[in-house]
Amino acid sequence: MEKTFYSNGKLLITGEYLVLDGAKSLALPTKFGQYLKVNSGDLSQIHWTSFDFDNSIWFEETISFDEIINFKVSDNLTQRETLIKILHEAHLLNADFLKSSLGYSISTVLTFPKLWGLGTSSTLINNIAQWLQIDAFTLLKNSFGGSGYDIACAQNNTPILYQLENGLPIVENVNFNPEFTDSIYFVYLNKKQSSKTAIENYYKNKKNLDDKFPKLNEITSAVLNSNSLEEFCDLLDKHEKVMSEILELPTVKENLFSDFDGSIKSLGAWGGDFVMAVSKDNPTAYFENKGYKTIVTYKDMIL
Repeated sequence: MEKTFYSNGKLLITGEYLVLDGAKSLALPTKFGQYLKVNSGDLSQIHWTSFDFDNSIWFEETISFDEIINFKVSDNLTQRETLIKILHEAHLLNADFLKSSLGYSISTVLTFPKLWGLGTSSTLINNIAQWLQIDAFTLLKNSFGGSGYDIACAQNNTPILYQLENGLPIVENVNFNPEFTDSIYFVYLNKKQSSKTAIENYYKNKKNLDDKFPKLNEITSAVLNSNSLEEFCDLLDKHEKVMSEILELPTVKENLFSDFDGSIKSLGAWGGDFVMAVSKDNPTAYFENKGYKTIVTYKDMIL
């Protein structure tokens, strides 16, 4: 009998990078996500197939139970080895799933293009955790690492405030539904940014951040309670300025869209994936003229 699990994708609106060190961040689960489907398979092995949103196969492998149980960590993992690592860490948290004499036939199905960066890995980890009834935050920590805000989005159907306190996730469901959501758009920058590389660069470049945390936490709280489009844009611009100083990088607006009439906010890894554009007028033509064809409305993107 097939078992099916689902997890939401994610967008981090405030606190990118600093969420790793305890900043309070606003994150939004998306209408896009990933399914995990588990069926019985051949003896002591897993046949794994991963489908992109268009039903094309982007990964297909057969992995023996022995490979999972005896996995040894190394650098520069392949896609296959990365999956084995996740399953190995899951096995350490719940060994029972590899004690069955039967194997598994498993498929994953994305409802968004894999390159969009909405949480291919986090939705996978949360789905595996649901299947094996283990803690997804622990599985993330032991396999990929990261703050865990994406796991929190995978598990929640409303906007959340997310914060790490003493390394433990604090998740608060919040109401974020401003009247001006019709003025918010998400624009894909045509390239997938590596979260791992971006995090490494953050730690390499970060200076004394003690004065930055209160400032960004204050902006996050104000964003959550903003009452007008003008106030919202002003807060996003302030957030971009602070992060620009920390990362020693120009803002995405300065870099790519200096003539844009409105605010543009990087989401997650700077320089890739989606940005949030806020404008009184529909900016679709503006971005399309610059070669950016994927523009998603707030209503179509956010749960």
